[in-house]
Amino acid sequence: MTELLMVGAASVAALMLALWLIHLRTGNAAIVDAGWAGGLAMLGVLYATFGGGYWLRSALLGTMAGLWGWRLAIYLLFTRIIGHPEEGRYQELRRQWKTNITFKFLLFFEFQALLCVVLSVAFLPAALNSHPTMSALEWAAVALWAIAMTGEAVADAQLNAFKANPLNKGRTCQVGLWRYSRHPNYFFEWLIWVAFAMFSASSPGGLWGIVSPVLMLYFVLRVTGIPATEAQAIRTRGDEYRRYQQTTSAFVPWFPRSA
Repeated sequence: MTELLMVGAASVAALMLALWLIHLRTGNAAIVDAGWAGGLAMLGVLYATFGGGYWLRSALLGTMAGLWGWRLAIYLLFTRIIGHPEEGRYQELRRQWKTNITFKFLLFFEFQALLCVVLSVAFLPAALNSHPTMSALEWAAVALWAIAMTGEAVADAQLNAFKANPLNKGRTCQVGLWRYSRHPNYFFEWLIWVAFAMFSASSPGGLWGIVSPVLMLYFVLRVTGIPATEAQAIRTRGDEYRRYQQTTSAFVPWFPRSA
C-alpha cells in the first residue's frame, strides 16, 4: 500500500507541476481545477488497477472514479479555461498575494496535489479488498454515485446553457436545479464523495473513507467552494445575487422562499 501511495503522490505532484508550467504560459490559473479532478480520477484508476483487489470491485471503483473525474475535468477545460479569461476567484488571489505570485501559485498547485492524495483515501480500502463478493452497501453506493453523477452533469449543463445565451450576460442562473439550490453542482459533487466513502465502508479500514466527504464538505462550505464563489458573484452581480441568496438554499436543494 505504501508503494502505491508513493507512486500516486508522485504522479499527481508531477501533473500539477506540468499544469503550473502551462498556467505560466496561458496566464489562467483555473487549470488547477481541471487538474484536481483529473488527478483524483488518475489516482482512483491507479489504485483500482494495481491494488490487487477483487476484479469486480476494482473495476467498479476505477470506472466510478475515472468517469467522475474526467467528465468534470473536460467540462471545466472547455467551459472555464480554454478560450476563457481567468476566473475572478484567481484574479482576486493575484490581487491579495501582491508579491511572489508565481511561487505562491506553485505552492497552491502542489497543495491541490496533496489534497488529491488525502481525498484518495476513500479509494484505497476498496482497491485493496480481495474479498470475492460485493456487499449490499457497495451496490447502494454505486446507485448513489449514479444519481449524484446525473445530478451534477444536469446542473453543469443547465448552467452552461444559461451562460451560452447572450441575453443572460451578467445575470444569475435561476432555472432548473439552480432554482432550488445556489450550488447544486457542489451538492451533487459532495454526494459523489459520500458514495465513494460508502463504497469503501465494507472493506477493511474502510471507515477512513469518511475523511473524504467530511473534508469536501468543509472546503465547499467554508473555504474554496461557496464562500469564494459567492464573493465573486456579489462583486460582479451585486444586488441581483443578494436577492438570490435571500430566496434560495445555499447547498441542499429545497423550495425557494419569499424574499
